[in-house]
Formats: sequence, structure tokens, C-alpha cells
Amino acid sequence: MKKLALHWQILIGMVTGVVFAIILSKFSWGADFIGDWIKPFGTIFINALKLIAVPLILASLIKGVSDLKDISKLSKMGGRTIGTYIVTTVIAVSIGLLVVNIIKPGSAITEETRTELIESYKGDADSKIADAQKQKDAGPLQALEDLVPSNIFSAAGDNRNMLQVIFFAIFFGIGLILIPEEQSKPVKAFFDGFNEVILKLIDLIMLVAPYGVFALLAALVVESPSTDLFAALAMYAFCVVLGLLLMIGVYILIVWIFTKRSPLFFINGISPAQLLAFSTSSSAATLPVTMERVEEHLGVEKEVTSFVLPIGATINMDGTSLYQAVAAVFIAQAFGMDLSLGAQLGIIATATLASIGSAAVPGAGMVMLVIVLAQAGIPEAGLALIFAVDRPLDMCRTTVNVTGDAAVSMMVAKSVDKLGDPKVKDWDDNYPSPDQIKRTGE
Repeated sequence: MKKLALHWQILIGMVTGVVFAIILSKFSWGADFIGDWIKPFGTIFINALKLIAVPLILASLIKGVSDLKDISKLSKMGGRTIGTYIVTTVIAVSIGLLVVNIIKPGSAITEETRTELIESYKGDADSKIADAQKQKDAGPLQALEDLVPSNIFSAAGDNRNMLQVIFFAIFFGIGLILIPEEQSKPVKAFFDGFNEVILKLIDLIMLVAPYGVFALLAALVVESPSTDLFAALAMYAFCVVLGLLLMIGVYILIVWIFTKRSPLFFINGISPAQLLAFSTSSSAATLPVTMERVEEHLGVEKEVTSFVLPIGATINMDGTSLYQAVAAVFIAQAFGMDLSLGAQLGIIATATLASIGSAAVPGAGMVMLVIVLAQAGIPEAGLALIFAVDRPLDMCRTTVNVTGDAAVSMMVAKSVDKLGDPKVKDWDDNYPSPDQIKRTGE
């Protein structure tokens, strides 16, 4: 019998968790039973995600930076690639913040439910207030000063210092590029292997995701039985999908402006990779198809695709960054927190930098969200509010990630005069249809 796909397992866990909690809430002992015997498993699952955050950043980011191989490439094609990826990521996060601030999905939660949530996580709220006061008393360059850690082991011991870990990983990766290859090879091999181990650990954590979702949703229902929370979740999902669709529109626009290629040409060329990304929720798994489509069907030369796309699969996570922005503000709204403009600008910076370290595998975006929440002072326990709908949204945002990789590769290829005619024609008014291609073997 074929094993049920993970996203279906998670959806089943979500539904059964809600139904289980609704049934048990009819009994006087039901809430206590879920709180004592079910909720801890949800907490363990969240802790496992938080546990893997620092190793994931170090492994993915050091590998991604060191893969640039030399500074001369970084100065030309590499500089343009990374610069464009960062710009599109900032645009994606900004779109997410714009959408969530206009629609305000978290405002659908009633004051009663909000009060219950705040009471449940009062310790986190008190800690946030204390941290905010410290930040208020700090000097104007304190954020820049805090970016450089005095002790990497101390920085890695607290997820709130994740920007320091990101700085160290980039700095370390640049150091690997600058030393002779024979000396850097064993270190790079270690981090390549370390990265593979971390990705496997994420796979193992995601195996228990359906049970973690079951526990989180069951606890959420008995602790906040109001239906307004689930209405807010639907609005949250709508915000994420709307933002992702707008971001795809941005990609089509920039391809049309910078390369003069039509939207139909671009979508036809990359659509198989988009579908694979949607089904696998993994940019890494989709990478071979993405490279084939961009080179053969979009006309980008192999010299560009072999450099830009692997880097993009590591550091370009526009869909993930957009989702993180929406999720962070939604959780803040659910807790009744009013994020200032400075806090939201901080979300843009943190989500952009965190996206560089997002592994190209299912579930990594949720791990990176922990970083964004911690940096913005939003309780990480708020993950319980959104994890139930994360898997379907993960499929959507991975599609956007892959689309962004393809769009940037076309822009970079155009800038270095490496964009030509496609080797295989996709269908439009002048091209053969997919059926014709299949019959003729083109």
C-alpha cells in the first residue's frame, strides 16, 4: 500500500486534533487531560524545530557562501546574483507586510480569546517588555554593535542572537573562499557533510509533524475554543496566498522589463518546475528540473544556470520570506501586540537574512520563522496558531521560490550577455503544442 504523502498526513493530524479536542471538551476532565498528556508533545515538537535552527543556519549558509569558490566571481556574476536575490527578497517581505497590515487577519480574534492567549504565554510577554525597554535605552548604533558577536558559542546558545550567527556564517564562508583550495577542501567537505546531516534531521523531525500538529491543534482548541480563531486562520492563509500571487506578478513584470521576454514565454518555460516544486515543497529536489527548464526553455546559458540556480536554491527564498512576514505580524496581532514601524523594518531585515540560511527542503521555513519571531520579540509559542495550515502554504511558497530563481537567472544572464534563444520551444501562438512536442520527441 502506497504511503500517504506528508502534507495529507499533516492535514489529517490537524483535523483529528480539532475533532479529538472538541469531543473531549464535552467532558469535565477533557481539558485537563489534553493539557497534561497531549499538549507536551506539541511543545516537544516546537522545541525540536528551535533546536535545529542554529545548526541549520551554520551548515546551509557556510556551504552557500563557500560554493561561490572565488572572489572574482563574487565581484561580477556573484555580486549581481546575490544583489538581485536580496532585492527581490526585500520586495517579497514588503509585499507580505503590506498585505497583512491592510487585511489584518489577526484582528478577527476576539478580545476574550486574545486575553486567553496572552495569559497562556504571560512569561514570554513579560520577557518581551523587558527586552523592549533595554532596546529603548540603547544607543543608535547598538543594533550594528550587536551584529558582531564576541563569542560565537555564546551567540549560538540563544536563538535571539541569530543575526550574530548569520554574520559569523557569512564571515566564515568568505574566509573559506579566500584561503587556498587544498586547505579549504577538508573544511568545506565537513560542512557539506554537516549540512546533509542537518537536512536529514529536518526530515526526521517532519516525520512526526502530523503528531505535533495533532497535539498543537488539540491544545489550541481546548485553550481557545472560540471559532473566531479558525476564521482568523483562514484569513491568514488568504493573506499569504494573495501575497505569493502578487510576488509572481512581480517576477513576470521584471522579466518582461529587463529581458523583453513575454509573460507567456516565461510561465510556459518554468511551469513544469513550478508544479514539481508545488508537489515536493523542496527547491533542492526541484533544482535539476529548474536548471533544465531555464537552460533549455528560457534560453539561459549553462554557465549562468550552473552558478545562479544552485545559489538561489540555497539563499533565495522569497516565498518563504513573504510568508514569514505575514506570519509574524499575524501572530503579533493575535497576541494583541502593536508592532511599530521600526519593528516591521526589523522583520524585513531579519526575514531577508534568515532566508539566506533557509534550507531548500520542506519545513525549513517554519524553522526560520522562529528566528524572525525571536528577533521581533514575538512569542515563539505563537507557532501553534499557524502550523496547522503551514504545509499547504509551504507548497505554494516553494513554487514562488523556484519562480524567483528562474527570474533572477534570466536577469543575470541578460546583464552578462548570456541570454539567447531557447533550445526547446514551448507552446504559444508560434510554437508547437505540448502534444506535438511529445509526439515528435522535441
